Amino acid sequence: MTTAASGPTELPAMGLPPGYDGVAVARSLLRSIRAGALGTLTRDGGFPFATLVNVATDVDGAPILLMSGLSAHTKNLDADPRASILLSERGKGDALAHPRLTVVGKAIRVADEPRRSRLKRRFLARHPKSALYADFGDFAFWRLEVVSAHLNGGFAKAADFSGETILTPLEGAEELVEIEEGALAHMNGDHAATARLYATKLAGEREGPWKVTGIDPDGLDLGLGDATARIPFPRRITGGRDLREILAQIAAEARTK
Repeated sequence: MTTAASGPTELPAMGLPPGYDGVAVARSLLRSIRAGALGTLTRDGGFPFATLVNVATDVDGAPILLMSGLSAHTKNLDADPRASILLSERGKGDALAHPRLTVVGKAIRVADEPRRSRLKRRFLARHPKSALYADFGDFAFWRLEVVSAHLNGGFAKAADFSGETILTPLEGAEELVEIEEGALAHMNGDHAATARLYATKLAGEREGPWKVTGIDPDGLDLGLGDATARIPFPRRITGGRDLREILAQIAAEARTK
């Protein structure tokens, strides 16, 4: 699986204060924000064109979009695949005081199996209401092949990163990618109480029937209605044995809190 479009392997990080983990903040925004501003280039002049879209992420963190071929932004992408997505954390007060991430790359329509099925499953786990139209003939799943990203974490916290830096490498983790769907079904079917513990005790979220919506080498994603949460793993995992061990470890940690 491609983890990033071709581009610079690393861009210099500038403007981050000591102790501020900009990569971790960027990855958290990438994995947790459910909607963003999609920037495309108009077909009749190449002017910037911004629209609001729902967003999910592939196993490596690349943004997934579900878009109608009738939409203006889809027609723009058919003519020029270059795009950006602004993902912004919401909160009280000045909107510019909260972290936001802009990812830049090329949007690719995905129709081949089993990739389309994976994108559909991960997108609907984040946006279940989209199942009403996900299989309509004019709708398609798209993946943004990330070339670079710009993080603005608030005042005096800004950095540029390559796509490779903020995405999750999948080399050696093929087993985990293969078993993810079954692991999600098992967690949500047999360990729903544990998923709730992860959200409330480790992520500090409100009580409720949280579900695990995604698993990748770096962590797991949780969802409850419009709310999302991200639990980073203490170490990278690549397969089923790793996953069982790490889930037991963080469950024990959650129970002590």
